[in-house]
Formats: sequence, structure tokens, C-alpha cells
Amino acid sequence: MDVRNCKKCGNLFDYTGNSLCPACEKEMEEKFMEVRKYIYDNPGAGMPEVAEENDVPMQQIKKWVREERLSFTKDSGVSIECEKCGRPILTGRFCPGCKQNMANSLNNLYVTTTPQKDKKATSAKMRFLGN
Repeated sequence: MDVRNCKKCGNLFDYTGNSLCPACEKEMEEKFMEVRKYIYDNPGAGMPEVAEENDVPMQQIKKWVREERLSFTKDSGVSIECEKCGRPILTGRFCPGCKQNMANSLNNLYVTTTPQKDKKATSAKMRFLGN
């Protein structure tokens, strides 16, 4: 059993991979639902307005956007930068182009090729000493 302190309230809890205790996690999930509803009802709202109206730090809203849990409309003027190339994006960590490049790079790692015969390996033979 791994016991840790909650990063938000400081109470001890049984650690299950999340840095918040169950009570704070529930509270954070409720805040997320409020923010999501606010963005849905006010599609042109910017990130500072959403943070102020819902009493949520902008860093938390950015985290939810990076996790692709939240997305703003193009009309809102809100965008974050792709972590690889810096292009403006509306949600996630990478732009579609960078996602495609990374997927292609990973696919190329698993392409099977026929092994080429090594010249030394074919000329190397076992030799025995005479009796």
C-alpha cells in the first residue's frame, strides 16, 4: 500500500496513480464539467474569461486542452502551440502534420526487411585441426 499526501489539500490517501485524493479528484471533475458547459454555452469565450468565470486556473484549463478533454472553437481566438513545430492548434499536444510525421516514423521502425547476407558470414567456415 502506497500512501501519499494530496497535492491540493494535503490529506493522506491511498495512492492509485493520481496525485489528488478521491475527494479533490471528484471536485476537479465537477469543475471540469462546469468549464465544459460554460464553453458550450459561450463558444466565443476566451481562456481568461473561462478561467475567471469558473474560478479555475488557466494552467488547469490548458492541461485539459492538452489532454484533448476540452476544445475551443476557432471563433474564440484561443489556441495553444504544437509542442513540436509551434503551429497554433485548438486541442491536443501536436498539430495534425506532426502527428502524421510521428506515426510514419513509428511505422517505418516496424517495417520488416529481408536480412542481407554478410560476406564474412558466408566465407567463415569451421576448421578442424588434423589428427
